[in-house]
Amino acid sequence: MASRNLRQRLAEASLAGRFELHLGAGLGLAALGLILFMLSLRGESAHRAWHLFHVNWVYFTGLCGGSLALAAVHKITNAKWAGMLVRFAEATVLFAPVSLLGLVLIFTVGYDHIYGHMQGELHGLPHGKALWLSRPWMFGRLFVGLSLLYWLGWKLVRTDLTPDLAATKPAATGGRRALAERWTRDFDGSEGALERIEHRLRVLAPVYVVVYALVFTLVAFDGIMALQPHWFSNLLGGWYFMGSFLGAHMLLALHMIYAGKHLEVEDLISPKQRHDLGKLCFGFSVFWTYLMWAQFQVIWYANLPEETGFVFSRLWGPWIPVARAVLLGIFVIPFATLLGVAPKKSRIILGTIAVVSLSALWLERFLLIVPSITEEAGPHIGVAELAPTALMLGLFLLAYALFARTFPMISPRLAEITLNRELHHHEVETFDHEDHDEDYVHEADVERKPKH
Repeated sequence: MASRNLRQRLAEASLAGRFELHLGAGLGLAALGLILFMLSLRGESAHRAWHLFHVNWVYFTGLCGGSLALAAVHKITNAKWAGMLVRFAEATVLFAPVSLLGLVLIFTVGYDHIYGHMQGELHGLPHGKALWLSRPWMFGRLFVGLSLLYWLGWKLVRTDLTPDLAATKPAATGGRRALAERWTRDFDGSEGALERIEHRLRVLAPVYVVVYALVFTLVAFDGIMALQPHWFSNLLGGWYFMGSFLGAHMLLALHMIYAGKHLEVEDLISPKQRHDLGKLCFGFSVFWTYLMWAQFQVIWYANLPEETGFVFSRLWGPWIPVARAVLLGIFVIPFATLLGVAPKKSRIILGTIAVVSLSALWLERFLLIVPSITEEAGPHIGVAELAPTALMLGLFLLAYALFARTFPMISPRLAEITLNRELHHHEVETFDHEDHDEDYVHEADVERKPKH
């Protein structure tokens, strides 16, 4: 069982983070990106600026929803190895309002720049498909679907936060203390109350995952496939939401490294935990490649003009360097690097692979969207492209910092479960062939007294 020192240390560490890097970088990038974006909209590069706004909306919406799906899957599977880490994934939830606002902007002031070319093509489509791809229907289903998804995600995170707010309330001050008092008014900390929390999580998590798959399929169809309405792929939805799920794991790896040091709990995030997360990063990189190949093979084998055009325009000519970078960054480099055991346990290697994979995933979204709508002969990167990218990245970092400064960034109850299980491994004489005694948390680590 966890000691009083461990509980106190976890409670204090969960409230200690200020995430100044996220806050400072977020403010700077958001301000600079907004100024440059507004200037780009006044010139001839307005189309390109809106194209990249759409790319970044699709990308960061995927990271937000995928991170919440990661947390939901942990609840469904009753995963006990990631108790120190799961809150780092849940913290993306405050990006949801930004995502919804971005969707509104895309279907109002940005619609003609992004979907304007599609209007002429709709006249040649069957009435049902033309109606399905019309602006009111597209916006309506995406807004309702994403609103429902984010509402479920917020309910999931808020339910998971309630016991942690009660546990950290004695260490909280000011507005955090008032928030904890308000949210835990009906939570008495009893065993029955905890069981009710767990029951609600077991209901919310699978519902979220199902809605996530359905809504993100719509995002892929309407945000990517509709840009070239004569092309279709039934697998694109799965490829998009599983790619976002992969991105969520890579993002969690980065926050595990940064937040572990920032919250001064590096010694409690063991090589075993990094190894487990690294295996998931490796596995979903391979799964992304499997989905990509399954989609490509069917299109290549059928050799139908309405299907092959989409692929041909991206895998030949000026766009092929981007396609190669995507394949290298999402599959080849992670596969070759994370194939062994030791790299998965290394903070530096796992963090580097996460950066490479997330960058390549952004390029994948860029490659899926821009060739369908640009007038350029190939990829073009300038101020008009960098402005919305900086804006959206800055807002994503700001939303994360706001969550970290408001709510506990470690779940003491879940962290205790993880750490107690690791301590139990020292009582057995044999270990898995991939792990050793030093890969688990030790008694000296959990008994270290809090600094304050």
